[in-house]
Amino acid sequence: MMNAGGTDLAQQLHRTERRKKLRALALTLPLLGFLVVFFLVPLASLLVRGIENPEVADTLPRTGQALTGWDRQSPPPAAAYAALLADFSAITETAQAGVLARRLNSEISGARSLVMGTYRALPLDGGTDPETARSSLLAHDDRWADLAYWQVIAKNSSRWTPDYLLAAVDLKRTATGSIERVGPEAAAFSDILLRTFQISAVVTAVALLLGYPLAYWLSTLSARKANIMLILVLLPFWTSVLVRIAAWIVLLQNNGLVNRFLMWVGATEAPIPLLFNRLGVVVAMVHILLPFMILPLYSVMKSVPPNYLRAAISLGSPPLAAFFRVYLPQTYPGVAAGGLLVFITCLGYYVTPALLGGPADQMLSYYVAQYTNVEVNWGMACALGSVLLTSTLVLYALYRRVSKAELSLG
Repeated sequence: MMNAGGTDLAQQLHRTERRKKLRALALTLPLLGFLVVFFLVPLASLLVRGIENPEVADTLPRTGQALTGWDRQSPPPAAAYAALLADFSAITETAQAGVLARRLNSEISGARSLVMGTYRALPLDGGTDPETARSSLLAHDDRWADLAYWQVIAKNSSRWTPDYLLAAVDLKRTATGSIERVGPEAAAFSDILLRTFQISAVVTAVALLLGYPLAYWLSTLSARKANIMLILVLLPFWTSVLVRIAAWIVLLQNNGLVNRFLMWVGATEAPIPLLFNRLGVVVAMVHILLPFMILPLYSVMKSVPPNYLRAAISLGSPPLAAFFRVYLPQTYPGVAAGGLLVFITCLGYYVTPALLGGPADQMLSYYVAQYTNVEVNWGMACALGSVLLTSTLVLYALYRRVSKAELSLG
């Protein structure tokens, strides 16, 4: 078909649609670039750092090469002693030796003093002759004859390692390369991950029990009153999390307002421990995350026609049965969205348990911060973060699968 100017209308329409798509793509490119730079790249670096093991590979490259093919049961070859002495001599900064010593000491006690003592004693007689280098190192510190230190060096000589990820799930790789579960006295992260899920589930359940009736009441109000109440619901967002936590410390301490009120009404004769335990953590987290539950519920409840419930009651159904059989199923999407939002947010909480909880109430994110700021073990911190990220993605995948199954059944 041709227009008055002789141009093909189909081609003109195609060009117009193409311009619209390019314009839409141009509008979304800044957001895509932001997500790539500030979301995907940090996540990728997190996953890579969780399996990267550069300390030994960068500092002792000759030693790692000399130990290639070593069975890790017999004494190390004499060439490894000469390579170790050459690698120590190539270290130019004390900080580099400190990083190596800290990495090896995380696997075997005493490695820090052995490495730093040998480094400070340089130069040692030995040169490139393997036997002379071996005798020189043993004369300086006879611990270099201990097979365990050489096994740790050989195990960590590769730049990539699964050790951090294995440790994050209470597994370990032995000096010979086999994988086994750590002893009961060292197995901690499985319990910590389980505790993280338990606290998140409790907070989500309590937030649902409190948020559902409130969201239902808001959905029955007029638009003007509902807007005012929603402003009150969103009011905590305008206050710093640290300020809210400090307020809960004031309220829940032994001489706080809550205990004073309970003692004043005669409910208890002595203050109840409400702080630095699981109860204080749950109360504060519910208070902070309750709006994340209310808003999805309210948006879904506003879309449910109120005459459905009235029609069920007029047809003879008891009000309670009509609520559970007619109204509640229509709000399941809001329940699922709010529950998922609160639960996933809880998984990564750090400040609230750290300030209001005791040692047995710390979640996995606390240990990520511990390894980052105190232990300065970025590999372990990233491995724990990877476990938390994987758990969140698995949970989200299950949610999507269940929601799709419900839609297909519906």
